[in-house]
Amino acid sequence: MYNAGTLIKITVHIFAIIRRIRSIKEIFFSTNTHLLMKTATILVIESRHAEIPSFASDLQKKGFDVQLAQNGSKAVARLKEISPSLVVINAASLRSTGLRICQSIREKDPKLPIILILENDNEVNKDVADAVLALPFTVQKLVNRINPLLPGDGKNVLHVGPIRLDLEKRRVRCFGRSTKLTPRLVTLLHLLMDKHGEVAEREPLFKKAWETNYTGDTRTLDVHISWLRRAIELDPENPKLLKTIRGVGYRLDI
Repeated sequence: MYNAGTLIKITVHIFAIIRRIRSIKEIFFSTNTHLLMKTATILVIESRHAEIPSFASDLQKKGFDVQLAQNGSKAVARLKEISPSLVVINAASLRSTGLRICQSIREKDPKLPIILILENDNEVNKDVADAVLALPFTVQKLVNRINPLLPGDGKNVLHVGPIRLDLEKRRVRCFGRSTKLTPRLVTLLHLLMDKHGEVAEREPLFKKAWETNYTGDTRTLDVHISWLRRAIELDPENPKLLKTIRGVGYRLDI
């Protein structure tokens, strides 16, 4: 049996451990919230007209990462650079049906969701876009149409530079291309994104990704890195994002 003094010491020690765990959780979530809560990037194509509402600024206020293009050709030219999760075409502001813009975007990326905004919903075939809205309507209605079209409904999506990693669907989207990943590749990319701009040393990276203390042979890490490069690089043989730091490890240069 423990005496009263010993029991008090044990209790104090337990509470100290609990406080330490809580502080660790707070540190973890504060450093990673920018990844977990980062919302999807939306490419908005619209021009300024006094009589036609603009949606870019309103979507920004709703928390979206909005990239603006003033016409279809500029939007298509920036698709690889921006790698948006969704495109909103305010055809009403462009004084067009938006049909050609939809077709051009579909040619570049058939799976990219498109929302088309028109003055009159009878102007085009609704099959040209994932959703067609006719003015007038509220910004909230637009948001309600956007959310279901986002990867993972906008949840559990990590966003760093042009890379979007959907943890739930195990898909990565980069430069307009979507690729299915294995659970191990998802974990590895998640770790690299969490330390983007910093060198991830080989052994610690291997231990975390494979959940092991054995680091006798880490060549399998090199193989998985090459697979990741195929998913995120335009030219995997000459990587611009996922760099090898010789003798040290890897760095996600974003």
